[in-house]
Amino acid sequence: MASLSAGAASWALIVARGWLVFDLSDSSLWVGVVTFVAMIPRVLVTPFSGYLADRFDRRKVLATMFGLNLAHNLVLAVIVMMGSVTIWQLVVLSFVNGSIRAAQLPAGSALIPNLVPKNLLLNAIALNQATMNGSRLLGPLAIAPLLATTSVGGAFLLCSGFYAVSLVQALRVRTSSTGEIDPNRSFVSNMFEGLVYVYHRPVLRAVVVMALFHCGLTMSFESLLPVLSTQRLNAEGAGFSYLMMAVGAGALVAVTGMAGVTSESIKGKLFLNLGVLSGLTPAILAISGSMPMALFAAMAMGASQAGFMTITHTMIQSVTADRVRGRVGAVYSVHIGGMMASANLVNGGMADYVNAATLLLIGGAGFVVVMFASWQGITLRRIYTRGLQPATVAE
Repeated sequence: MASLSAGAASWALIVARGWLVFDLSDSSLWVGVVTFVAMIPRVLVTPFSGYLADRFDRRKVLATMFGLNLAHNLVLAVIVMMGSVTIWQLVVLSFVNGSIRAAQLPAGSALIPNLVPKNLLLNAIALNQATMNGSRLLGPLAIAPLLATTSVGGAFLLCSGFYAVSLVQALRVRTSSTGEIDPNRSFVSNMFEGLVYVYHRPVLRAVVVMALFHCGLTMSFESLLPVLSTQRLNAEGAGFSYLMMAVGAGALVAVTGMAGVTSESIKGKLFLNLGVLSGLTPAILAISGSMPMALFAAMAMGASQAGFMTITHTMIQSVTADRVRGRVGAVYSVHIGGMMASANLVNGGMADYVNAATLLLIGGAGFVVVMFASWQGITLRRIYTRGLQPATVAE
């Protein structure tokens, strides 16, 4: 429930901030800048937060970050409702929000495996991913009426309410868990142990690299949706919110359905097929000429992208030892967060000069090429055909 509420706040913020910046500047570049500074902390902050998730009680780290984001959202709501907000204030506050969220994610992902028996790990991760992806529906859905009536300040205030629920739910967790920090090694050495752990293991390295390409080429579309909604669909801010809702709805259906998958070979085949689909579905959105078709395309994007990332996350947790879960989660977050931040910045800047639909087509086609090229690698080909083998699963 904490994950669901925090995710709803995060996605609602992406929509509300993106639309407010686009309304203030009439520029997709500024939407890209705000999205970039909200995501880049996953590169700058996450290495430290991964260390925190293994050094201190993960539940306390999680609750602290929810509390800080609650305070951030209240400040943002007040500024906007006073009518004195500027683009630069949104840029700074986006960085603050992103930094706190970057500290929250490794602790949350590392805590989940400590709450359930090992034989239920896949189910737990899939259901947790379902709440995270379902929040992409809940958050934009909750603020859509407010954006339709131009009450952006009310949207930010509602996000504060979501974070308040997250804080309360996180405080209800009773399981205490930490990783293992070697007292004989330096802070820097301990902090970067996750990077060494990932890149010395072929399966982890291959899966993380595929997630890197996937996030950069197919999932960095947030900065394109405001201009797509306005220029192609003539739907303004509410249309932007509806598209994000559709992405969340598709994601929720996909990951909930995957919670019962137990066969390793099926997971491997899903990893391959969902990857290809997540490259093809942006093309449907790009050619959509009406809102119903665009919503269908957005749902298909959400389903394929979330399905691919859920299997990715499950495989990473399955082959990672608990002592370094926080730091490995940080490495994963740095890769995908840094790529999504950079790609959103590039897409936002280019959308002022290049048709947003064209950018969606290029990114999707690029990942389809990556998927077919990945078949040439022995490690990934084995995963696609057989899934993870018992020897690769962490102790």
